[in-house]
Amino acid sequence: MKGNTLRSKLHRRLAGWGTLLAIAALARSAQAAPQVIDLLFQGGTVVTVDAERRVIPDGAVAVDRGRIVGVGVNAELRARFTPRRVVDAHGTIVMPGLVNAHTHAPMVLLRGMADDLKLKEWLEGHIFPAEKAGVTAEFVSVGTRLAALEMLLSGTTTFADMYYFEEQVAEAAREAGLRCVAGETLIEFPAPDNASVAEALAYSERFLKHFEGDRLVTAAVAPHSVYLAGPETWRAVRSLADRFQAPILTHLSETREEQEQIHQRYGKTPTELLADLDVLRPGLAVAHGVWLSASDRATLKAKGVGVVHCPQSNMKLASGAAPVQAMLAEKLLLGLGTDGAASNNDLDMFEEMLTAALLAKHTTGDPTAAPAAAVLEMATLGGARALGLADRIGSIEVGKRADLIVVSLSAPRLHPLFDPVSHLVYAVKGADVRDVCVDGELVVRDRQVLRLDAARVVAAAERAKADLVRRLLPTRTQGR
Repeated sequence: MKGNTLRSKLHRRLAGWGTLLAIAALARSAQAAPQVIDLLFQGGTVVTVDAERRVIPDGAVAVDRGRIVGVGVNAELRARFTPRRVVDAHGTIVMPGLVNAHTHAPMVLLRGMADDLKLKEWLEGHIFPAEKAGVTAEFVSVGTRLAALEMLLSGTTTFADMYYFEEQVAEAAREAGLRCVAGETLIEFPAPDNASVAEALAYSERFLKHFEGDRLVTAAVAPHSVYLAGPETWRAVRSLADRFQAPILTHLSETREEQEQIHQRYGKTPTELLADLDVLRPGLAVAHGVWLSASDRATLKAKGVGVVHCPQSNMKLASGAAPVQAMLAEKLLLGLGTDGAASNNDLDMFEEMLTAALLAKHTTGDPTAAPAAAVLEMATLGGARALGLADRIGSIEVGKRADLIVVSLSAPRLHPLFDPVSHLVYAVKGADVRDVCVDGELVVRDRQVLRLDAARVVAAAERAKADLVRRLLPTRTQGR
């Protein structure tokens, strides 16, 4: 009897061990089985722009459900994942999508209409009258689609926009598959869509509610500037943005004249005025910053404000050159933007990177002023930081949204390749972008935009231009 009891205990113990061994074997088997994923970019040189600034030759990026789930050596990721779709990236660079952190997308329809002018004359003598005469909801929809084509085909996956009829901007961006931070412009004279600041604030509140929690659109509030939006408007902006935890977009210290005007009016710099109004906070992104003083920059850094450098627009309007070397040294949240195509005259962020690097060197007399790696970061992770999106986009890291671009290296000017980061800033053009992925979806494949009909978009833009000319003719005739 005693022997039977011992045998029974032994059998139970062995059975328990067998169960444990079986579970362990199943666990090993599950670990060994490749994970099925949506998409694998394989074989390219992966420029991550992560904290270590890793560059991975023969690398790969795994994407599933819109997120990056693996980054590493191609052979390793091919063993770990079974993709439903593969993008062969051999002979290319795979990098984060570019972040155009300040633009006015619909203004592509005003491209080349008024050039070689100072900012005040350009704005008040040409742009504002054209907008009053011709900007409608349809104009904005058509212009944004045209801008989306241009941005996608040159590698931009996220843009920050300030304009009118901003709901049309957001809807067109979603249609194209672009990510955007969009803010309705608040300005203290009758705008094309809202006759008063009160109307614009009400529009902005509806806009914020409509796009709350949207996958691609981050709704913002966008007072034009401290010289075209007064303290009461700024207080209302702060209250509205705080209620929705929304970003704020504006222009700041773009020209010497702005600095002088605000000082005469308030006895402060524009930054000091905003500090007094208690609107400086993370999520505020200020464009230009050409005439920021050292004290201004220290304040913006302490408050976590993003600054967006727009070198080509600033050069074209002779507004000056932002102190980029100092901003980098001081570790401001520094992004890069094209501004609108009416003052640039394109939306190519690769051109903007090259200009940013060269302008900083030229103005300081120091060839180390803006190194390629720092400028590349400005155009990707820096822009994401400036807009408050760095937890989601801007670098190729596990857990982030899959906003990626594939840059072809087939052009003769891209050979030989010593340093991929150097090439991206100094040699690559927007036309070298082959594929674009936003939130895990391929929206450009082999330079074909997949969600827009390019021919129809361009034809609509030409019709919009003709309509604008007709609307402007009576105004110009009366002005003679």
